[in-house]
Amino acid sequence: MQRLSIVPTLHDDVDAMNAIFGRYVEIGKGTRLAQVDLGDYSYCDRFCDLANVTVGKFSNIASFVRIGATDHPLDRASLHHFTYRSASYWDETKDDGAWFAHRASRRAFVGHDTWIGHNAQIKPKVTVGHGAVVASGAIVTRDVAPYTIVGGVTATKIRDRCTPKTADRMLDLAWWDWDHATLRARLADFRSLSAEAFLEKYEVF
Repeated sequence: MQRLSIVPTLHDDVDAMNAIFGRYVEIGKGTRLAQVDLGDYSYCDRFCDLANVTVGKFSNIASFVRIGATDHPLDRASLHHFTYRSASYWDETKDDGAWFAHRASRRAFVGHDTWIGHNAQIKPKVTVGHGAVVASGAIVTRDVAPYTIVGGVTATKIRDRCTPKTADRMLDLAWWDWDHATLRARLADFRSLSAEAFLEKYEVF
């Protein structure tokens, strides 16, 4: 397997526009990014479509995920993009900048240490909390609380990933802010300890 580096690893046919990448980021083949901020250690697999979204650190985004799918104007006489991509149809017209600004303002947020399953969709303005899991094929239209697992169309809560007390302790620990050397030093404990045992070892009271 290819070793990742501090600079982002972009595989074949990635289309990135106005994208900001953290350290150790990996972007899968055929992925399209527009107005995306991807935090340290986060990755997306093949053929994802991410727009107008801020993604935290250590996010795991499976293949064919779509986040921040763009809107069409429901209140106009036509849904079609000739009304806002007008310069593609007539030489003397300009695109509708106000519409594109409106789209860009409807940002989604995906928290730290999240897992977005294969072919899931997260709609604009939705927040997926830290530590949450979105099941494969889910369509998320409402905010997802930290450390919960959601699935279905439209997505609803399946269960907690851990107890609420453990979730609160994990949020307080915020291990995703540790530096690269600390993560390496504690790698064996990430691998071998339960969440509760990990907290007991590294919490500072």
